[in-house]
Amino acid sequence: MNIREMIEARERAELSPFAAKSADSRGRDYPITPCDLRSEYQRDRDRIIHSKSFRRLQFKTQVFVSPQGDHYRTRLTHTLEVAQVARSIARGLRLNEDLTEAIALGHDLGHTPFGHIGERTMNRLIGGGFRHNEQSLRVVEVLEGKSGLNLTWEVRDGILNHSGGGRAATLEGQIVGKADRIAYINHDIDDAVRAGIIRSQDLPQDALKVLGQSHGERIATMISDMISASDGCGELKTGARVQAATDSLRDFLFKHVYQDDWRRKEEEKCDFIVANLFRHYLEHPAEMPLEYVTTVYKEGSERAVADYVASMTDRFATRLFQKLFVPESFSVF
Repeated sequence: MNIREMIEARERAELSPFAAKSADSRGRDYPITPCDLRSEYQRDRDRIIHSKSFRRLQFKTQVFVSPQGDHYRTRLTHTLEVAQVARSIARGLRLNEDLTEAIALGHDLGHTPFGHIGERTMNRLIGGGFRHNEQSLRVVEVLEGKSGLNLTWEVRDGILNHSGGGRAATLEGQIVGKADRIAYINHDIDDAVRAGIIRSQDLPQDALKVLGQSHGERIATMISDMISASDGCGELKTGARVQAATDSLRDFLFKHVYQDDWRRKEEEKCDFIVANLFRHYLEHPAEMPLEYVTTVYKEGSERAVADYVASMTDRFATRLFQKLFVPESFSVF
């Protein structure tokens, strides 16, 4: 028995009846030889971690654009925090941690530069709209490598359905959607306090009495409550008091952080950059890198430009905008 077979046997013996077992995966679009060392879901996790799209997340916005400090979250650190929360929930419910982790690490690969600001801009410009969860699926199925990452069906389903009203087919995929919310609510509070946008004492006190005063206490409460409410029932649940307190914190963030006046001017700048890059390459598609030019002939210019602009990091998009639209500095003698 090799290591993969040992992992599969342990899953059958130890995981919940509701868990997705790696040996029972619906498989990949392109069959490959099984790995002796890793389960199918562990293999998917590794493919995501080693992808270019995953590395680019470190230079994509979470909430704060170009923050003046080293401790603000980026899209990469957000992804890692989602994975940590998701694995904790999966472990507590005896679900498949490897599948949960793979979905969590891949869930935001299709995010645009400047986070949800860029997503809203792209959604406005593209016929049929733009949603980052759908783009994340496209990244792993089409854009990475020569023909995508060839991930298992369960991982791809979880990536697609982590947001946007979808419901993943596996409990592991559903956990990632819940963990995404737990992570961003708590780390966005942390970053907003650090930035001086809000103060800890401004937070809804009734919610804090239920969830806890500190960052760690709140996350622990949300995770523990979900495990307690969901254990043995085959679906994810949250207790009424914790759900109400969580919703209260989320509403507070939307009012005082996500939609406040301090963001408006920065959002306008980001929107301007993304919109002008999109329009430029729509008019000049041959200026894009070869792999995107190839997409022009297969799926049309709009699809190719959407892929290219969405792939950009904040700093790459900003520098490219400067190169295309800002005159070079010169000296007058």
